[in-house]
Amino acid sequence: MKAGRATKLKAAAALAVFVAILIVLAALPSAPQQVPSPRDVVAPATFVSLDPVGRGSPFQVAVVAKIRSGFHVNAREKSEDYLIATDLRADVPAGFQAGEVSYPKGELHSFSFSKKPLNVYEGTITLRVPVTALPNAPLGTQHIPLKLRYQACSNEICLPPVTVALDATVNVAASAGDAKPAHPEVFRQK
Repeated sequence: MKAGRATKLKAAAALAVFVAILIVLAALPSAPQQVPSPRDVVAPATFVSLDPVGRGSPFQVAVVAKIRSGFHVNAREKSEDYLIATDLRADVPAGFQAGEVSYPKGELHSFSFSKKPLNVYEGTITLRVPVTALPNAPLGTQHIPLKLRYQACSNEICLPPVTVALDATVNVAASAGDAKPAHPEVFRQK
C-alpha cells in the first residue's frame, strides 16, 4: 500500500511542478512581434500604357502600390508638417520628357497616436507619370528609372522612411502608328 501511495504522491508532485512551470511561463512577457521591413509593407509594380510606344507619342507610367493590411502611408498632401509624404520621381533618360506626377486623393483616418485625422493611403493606390517619347527617342527597349519614397505606419508604430528604386521598361517603335494600348486594368478610362 505504501508503494502505491508513494507513486500517487510523486505523480501529484510532478503535476504541481508542471502547473507551476505553466504559471511562470504565462506570467512572462510574450515575445515581441517582429517589426516588418518597410520594403515588405508596400509592394510597388510599374506599368506602361502603350506597348510599343511610338516616337512622338505621349503615354503614361503607373506605379501600383499595394499596402499591407493594417498599415498606411501618408498621402502626398500630408496633414502635418512633420509627416513624410509619399513621393514619386521619374529620372527620364534622353529622348523622353516627363510631366507632373498625378497622386490619388488620400482619405482621412483617425489613429490613437494623433489628435486629428490624418490624410493617408491604404489598400492599393496608383500613381501616374505622363511621359512623351520625343521624335529622337532611342528605338527598342528603354528604361525609365523611378524612385518611390514613403513611410509606412500602423496604429502602433511608424517604420523608417524608405526610398525604393523602380524601373519602367518601355519598348520604343519608329512610328506613333505602331503604338498599342497595354494594361487596360491599370489605364482604363474613367
